[in-house]
Amino acid sequence: MPLSHISKFSFLVPGNYDDDNPAKGIEETLQLIELGERLGYSGALVRQRHLERGISSAATFLAAASQRTKTIGLGTAVIQLGYENPFRLAEDLATVDILSGGRLNVGVSVGAPPFGDLIADYADDAPQADYGHGRAEKLARALQSLPLSDELLSGNAAGAQTPRLRPLARGLADRLWYGGGSQNSARWAGQAGFNLLTGNIVSGEGTDDFLTAQAALINRFKQEWTHARPPRVALGRVILPTDSASPATRRKYADFVAARTERTKIAHGPRRTLFLPDIIGTTDEILDQLSRDPVLPQISEFRLELPYEFAAEDYGQIITDFTRLFPAAKEADHGLRNAS
Repeated sequence: MPLSHISKFSFLVPGNYDDDNPAKGIEETLQLIELGERLGYSGALVRQRHLERGISSAATFLAAASQRTKTIGLGTAVIQLGYENPFRLAEDLATVDILSGGRLNVGVSVGAPPFGDLIADYADDAPQADYGHGRAEKLARALQSLPLSDELLSGNAAGAQTPRLRPLARGLADRLWYGGGSQNSARWAGQAGFNLLTGNIVSGEGTDDFLTAQAALINRFKQEWTHARPPRVALGRVILPTDSASPATRRKYADFVAARTERTKIAHGPRRTLFLPDIIGTTDEILDQLSRDPVLPQISEFRLELPYEFAAEDYGQIITDFTRLFPAAKEADHGLRNAS
């Protein structure tokens, strides 16, 4: 079975809502994470999206999710650091990790914020000085909660204290992830000690074949890793299982996949961006497709990526059907078939 070696299964949610009733969509996303915990997923991650109908503050949302769940890991994929002050973000993330009991995994990316020109009036000049990997390094350094001065400082709290980031979330700096799609990003992540998130978008460096490029990305990351703890790689795929979907829903999924397939046929832009086709079908058909994926044997953590703008019931159906692919569930199903 192509997923028998996978130790962690998570899912990535967009956090959709309607502008006229955001509370409903946010509540539905929280309920989806609760469902994921009941179904046995290792983790649930949210996309952080700005100026769109989605989760614009991942830390705030995950703080709420931490109080609605007990065991499922919580994470981001990804926070665009170009919008953030690394120190203030570190304070928020550390607080969420404490609230969750150490269940947080933080995926980030760097680069100039896509909508930076629209919010320029709200930004200070200093945070705009560096949109590169240095911004992620500052976040990691802040989460280590090292002293910021040798002098004790007196604030509103009683008594002088060492100035450092609080609260200290032990181990969170080791649970930082980088959303990388190029050889350069894989090199940096490995050297900096960030775990690697890779999904259905990579840069075609020396090849037009997506899977060849992604395998090379993961190999480069592992080659550059020099840290005591083992490197972690989480692979994402957009998968739409149809086992329990209605005929109308199956048609909707098929139309969605067909509309996105054309982009997978060529490399795009100066970075030669490559897209992987989405996977759709019954769980048996999905397993057959995954069995031919040469990247899967290189990883042990798998991320089911949910499409944008689907209904809450669609997301529930997808993550429920996908659990039939969990190794234990598939082995049990195989045993029942043999017994019959």
